[in-house]
Amino acid sequence: MMDKKNITIIGLGGVGGYFGFKINQSNQKNKQHNVSFVVRGETYDIIEKTGLTLLSTEHNVSLTKPDVIYKDTSEISKPDLVIVCVKEYDLENICNKLNKVITSDTVILPMMNGADIYDRIRKIIPNNTILPSCVYVASHIKEKGVVEHKGKSGKLIFGKDPEHISEDINWIIDLMSHSNINFEFKENSMIEIWTKFIFIASFGMVTALHNSSIGEVCNMESQKKEATNIMNEIKSIAIAKGIILDKDIIRQTFIKAATFPPETPTSLQLDINSKKTNNELELFAGAIIKYGKQNNINTDYTESIYLKIKNI
Repeated sequence: MMDKKNITIIGLGGVGGYFGFKINQSNQKNKQHNVSFVVRGETYDIIEKTGLTLLSTEHNVSLTKPDVIYKDTSEISKPDLVIVCVKEYDLENICNKLNKVITSDTVILPMMNGADIYDRIRKIIPNNTILPSCVYVASHIKEKGVVEHKGKSGKLIFGKDPEHISEDINWIIDLMSHSNINFEFKENSMIEIWTKFIFIASFGMVTALHNSSIGEVCNMESQKKEATNIMNEIKSIAIAKGIILDKDIIRQTFIKAATFPPETPTSLQLDINSKKTNNELELFAGAIIKYGKQNNINTDYTESIYLKIKNI
């Protein structure tokens, strides 16, 4: 019998709400671990009173309630696993708070998309095990305390910490399996992370610049060329970092994009063109520019798009 572990999920948006629901609902049945959520504001009151609701064809019972709910990361005590599902602009703030409550054995699993997430956490939390990952899930907050999931099962891809390769994380793999999460565990997950990044960053920036859709980037020659130029800069950085992407990655990315309904927007496009102050521009362009400088790779094209978007 495995020791009970303290598992905390921070952030119950589309990603945290979907995966956190699955982990907690499974744990409610087997009581194998102690599961807690960290959630703010009115959502805290709703989940404390009634629980977290997931609207999904995958679950007959749509409600789950964790063992403990916290209002702030600073309230967590001795976690064994922290699953971080916050917006990227909240990441540094959350990591600084985590530094005060984690133990030397705490494992951090960020369920966040972006090429630099692992490095940003490692900078603030230098000694713990951090599992690089990326996620695919069509889910969003429908209302406070309610997450709606549509389409295929969400998928988590995660791998070993490049700096703690020997760390025993089999219990985390078992946790995902018992929670009926669709996941892949890789010895090295960086190829998958950068494969997703080349798609979300290029399409995010071009759609944001032109207030266009995924279909328009695929079908308008000028926008397709802009996306291709960004992808080439990302590919060059990945190669410099020893991350070997598929030789045909750019063509494959456009093939993948064409599977979306043509009118599909991107989150960066929606945020930029609704004048949201907090958005993913730094997650995409900022990371490309930063890694370009670190690896002596020219990122002039991304920089020019970045400046144009900043001026919108």
